[in-house]
Amino acid sequence: MNASLTRIGAIVVKEFKHLIRDPRILLAVLVTPIMQLLLFAYAISFDVRDLSTVVVDQDQTPASRTYLQSYTSSGFFKVVGSVDSVDAIDAVFQSSRARVAVVVPAGFQEAVDRGDKAQVAVYVDGGDPNSARIGQGYAVALNQVAGQKITATWAARQGLDLSQAGRLDVRVRTWYNPDRSSSIFLIPGLVVVIIMIVTVQQTAVTLVRERALGTQEQMTISPLRKVELMVGKLLPWTILAFVDVVLITLMGLTMFEVPLRGSVLVLAVSAALFIFASLGLGLIVSAISPTLETANLIAMMLAFLPAFLLSGFAFPLDSIPLPLQWLSYLFPARHMVDISRAVFLKGAGFAEVSGPLGMLAVYAVVVLALATVLYGKRAR
Repeated sequence: MNASLTRIGAIVVKEFKHLIRDPRILLAVLVTPIMQLLLFAYAISFDVRDLSTVVVDQDQTPASRTYLQSYTSSGFFKVVGSVDSVDAIDAVFQSSRARVAVVVPAGFQEAVDRGDKAQVAVYVDGGDPNSARIGQGYAVALNQVAGQKITATWAARQGLDLSQAGRLDVRVRTWYNPDRSSSIFLIPGLVVVIIMIVTVQQTAVTLVRERALGTQEQMTISPLRKVELMVGKLLPWTILAFVDVVLITLMGLTMFEVPLRGSVLVLAVSAALFIFASLGLGLIVSAISPTLETANLIAMMLAFLPAFLLSGFAFPLDSIPLPLQWLSYLFPARHMVDISRAVFLKGAGFAEVSGPLGMLAVYAVVVLALATVLYGKRAR
């Protein structure tokens, strides 16, 4: 046992010496995740506010001006100007001056005064589907409120008391993210994406580098066992990955005010299994890749694309085709994103995340065993 620990310790010391001799790797491992967090957190946002809006007021009455003023005061729309006709809206959308156009036709106030249906038109630029969808929702909600006010005003003039009429009082409450901030939703998943990219990318070249430097033959004829080699290769990167997790988590808590409602122990255990699974995936790439260039390419394909697209980090997995949903279970990021959001936002414990936690444990054991077998075959 002591001899095995000694051999593992020698590999760990050797790996750290490589890192010290090439500070660029250490810089890439510790600084790049911080830069990626800042870049992704500020660049990726689903928050849509202050939608640029132009108005077409063909009625030019106090009622039409009051109605259009509701867009300015809503906080969701930013009126950037007006145009004279509906035909001019197309040019506004083509030049990206505005994403929404509101048209109040002539006769608006007359219809309101008579108690008839006063029609308005809201045009939305569909070039950005997300903004178009949200802008349409904002417009519908705003017009419902405006319609209720117009109805109440008309009823008061007719001497009717609508307060006695039956109505449905719906009160919507958002749990876990009351402000519906996209950063609070994205950052727990972003931690997972960044850690997977860094760990897989760096460990994917570690065994290939041994072959390139000619030291693989020396380790093959040494008393070092293959399992000991894998453990010795994993430990330094595990430590560095945990440092990354702590740094990114602290930045999320302090800079972006992401809540951590769950247990730190649950997050730590889950992160450990996820790191082992990601490192094992990197070692598999390293064991089968003939060159450093090939290892880097395969690692990027296995780390970035699945972590970004098939983990639920940015897009709900329920909306992707069913075969891709099944494929997502083959990547550890999918399970860790579920755990991370449950712990950060919902205060989940071991019982609530037992399913994805068990999947990560199985995944880590399988990929590490497979990496050891593949390395043994490659060495022979």
